[in-house]
Amino acid sequence: MNREEIYRLEEAAGRKFTILLVLLIAAAAGSIFLATLLGKAEIPARGVADVIMEAIGIRDESMSDSTWRLIVLDIRLSRICLGMLVGIALAVAGTVFQGVLRNPLADPFTIGVSTGAAFGASLALFLGGGSVQLVGFGLVPLASLAGAMIALIAVVTLGKVNGHLRRDTMVLAGIVVATFLSALISLLKSLDEESVASIVFWVMGSFQGRGWDHLLLALPYAAAGLIIIWTCSRELDILSMGDTQAKLLGVHAERARLLLMIGASLITAAAVSVSGVIGFVGLIMPHLMRMIVGAEHRRLLVLSGLAGGLALVWSDVLARTILPGGEELPVGVVTALMGGPFFCFLLKRKRGSET
Repeated sequence: MNREEIYRLEEAAGRKFTILLVLLIAAAAGSIFLATLLGKAEIPARGVADVIMEAIGIRDESMSDSTWRLIVLDIRLSRICLGMLVGIALAVAGTVFQGVLRNPLADPFTIGVSTGAAFGASLALFLGGGSVQLVGFGLVPLASLAGAMIALIAVVTLGKVNGHLRRDTMVLAGIVVATFLSALISLLKSLDEESVASIVFWVMGSFQGRGWDHLLLALPYAAAGLIIIWTCSRELDILSMGDTQAKLLGVHAERARLLLMIGASLITAAAVSVSGVIGFVGLIMPHLMRMIVGAEHRRLLVLSGLAGGLALVWSDVLARTILPGGEELPVGVVTALMGGPFFCFLLKRKRGSET
């Protein structure tokens, strides 16, 4: 393949990325408005538009119904924005883990960070901290965030061999830590039957009862993790080719891998601390976008994040509207029911294209 053919392929990939980026941004903007329309309380599209225009200062605030303002801004819109942030975080983290570990089945659960967050929340619920406030936030999200970061420290410590961080031992360490913490969660549930329902519901993942304060809690950590990942995104392309190639190109593989793992773990911890454990978003979206735009990680990170946010917003809409009696399903159940068959379809399609 000569230089001219490579240039044409790169130009075509750039056009495809631009088109898909514009479509996903438009879909995200439209989804935020459309998802705000859906819920147990029926609010017309004009009413939702009026409330949003008042919130951004285009209209006088006294012109819309106060009940509509409460439902649209404080209940639905906050939940939608939080779902978008969590979806972006999980999908970006999955992209990073798959690139760093060179494992197509890697996702935010691979190195035990999600399980650490689940254990921190479970411990807080077990100790009766479900209604406790600390520095303006609930104790459960803060305990979940702490549990996730402790799990990361444990995995990094166990994953070092002769002082060096190795990719294969990181995976094994993550499995060990995740298994051990899952056993501790089961122990907490067996010791206190009264907290079982709260722990199980939280572990299944849900945005019920979440609001702007949860978004403000997760946003700084998610932003810090995303900045770290974007700064090291070029190294991520080189790491996916192996440590030997990275060394030949002048990249400090161990340092780059550690920074990327810290960034991905940070955004995973931020997401899980406010939503509970939500599966398949971080596994499927990188696969889907990679099939469309290829494996260049800067493009892949952006598109996977937007697709993950969209998928989780609409999964949450389905979770809160599908039951006729007005009850809510945990959004983690919805993503598992939809993601499992879809991932099987992706695997079958990929296997068929390779034969």
